[in-house]
Amino acid sequence: MAGAARSKDGRSTARRRLADGSRSGAPFAAKGSRWVRDTDKRCRIDYNARLGLEPGPKTMRKHLSTIIKIGITLLGLAIVLTRFDPRLIGRELSEASLGWLLAGFLLYNAGVVLRAYRWLILVRSLHADVPFKRLVELYFVGGFFNVFLPSGFGGDVVRVLELAQDVPAGLAAGTVVLDRLTGLMMLFALALLALPFRPPDFPPDLLLTIVLICTAGLAGGFILLQGTVLRKVTNLLPARLLHAGNDFLLRLTEAIEQCGWRAIGGALLISVLFNLLQAAWWTTTARSLGLDISYFYMLLVVPVLALVMLIPSIGGLGVRELIAPLLFAPAGLRPEQAIALSLLVFAVERLSGLLGAPIYIYTTIRDRDKRKAKQTGELS
Repeated sequence: MAGAARSKDGRSTARRRLADGSRSGAPFAAKGSRWVRDTDKRCRIDYNARLGLEPGPKTMRKHLSTIIKIGITLLGLAIVLTRFDPRLIGRELSEASLGWLLAGFLLYNAGVVLRAYRWLILVRSLHADVPFKRLVELYFVGGFFNVFLPSGFGGDVVRVLELAQDVPAGLAAGTVVLDRLTGLMMLFALALLALPFRPPDFPPDLLLTIVLICTAGLAGGFILLQGTVLRKVTNLLPARLLHAGNDFLLRLTEAIEQCGWRAIGGALLISVLFNLLQAAWWTTTARSLGLDISYFYMLLVVPVLALVMLIPSIGGLGVRELIAPLLFAPAGLRPEQAIALSLLVFAVERLSGLLGAPIYIYTTIRDRDKRKAKQTGELS
């Protein structure tokens, strides 16, 4: 009975917090959500623990997550290299055109800037005065951490950490979740719109898979974006699930209510442009290998490749190469060509991540100097 009472109290407390957040429509400068203020410090402590800045009770779990990601990547690469000829894959890669690769690299980085603008729309709807330049920097820095530090936190948590200096940590996390969600939803929508342009011999099983994944993804996304539906769902959940993932559902609901449909609609529109750009850099990278793949075909298969990235791995490496031969076979590619294309796109993305290193060093030094100057001014 005591356990049931605690669970009921936990749900009631969570509902009161969520209700407080829904009533706080004023800018943060004037009035913030009580729930966000109360949990801001707790979110910061947890994120610092994720980065190793403070000891956290989940440290071993984070290390285990890293080991699993590395293990899955190595296993995937081992299967690929044993099933297919590594020499043929290497030969395809060695013949890549640098001009087309440069075009793909530039398109990819243009996509990073575009995503930062999508994030800006969401952040500005929270009445937070964060410069666009700052968000571009954070996106590149997040890309660096995502790529070169295969840990349990990833670049998104780094973006939350940094943005939490300007807005409450709970809502900073919510905008990052919304940023990702709107991008994924429009990727699904474009894939469905590209279906009429599929090749005549497109495999029926693959077609059905794409339709099911994209339809379910769009439906689930709109349910999440509908604040009233999400609120009803959260009210039915036990306290343990409601607070799972550092209050993921509460933070998401709070961000959706604070951002509003106008900002979410703008983010969806930018996501359409970004996903068109994403298919373009896959197409230009394929051209660097001398592969003539239709742009509309890329719109069909890129959503599946994006979903594969959700499987624990190092940036999708190993996992994406396993599925690439199946996805690109209808386009006339040999398995070695499909694998080479996937590896080359991975290399372009990792090279872009390198740009985040000097940006991170520069912004760290700049912010440190600003803090010192501020402290000196206060002392004088």
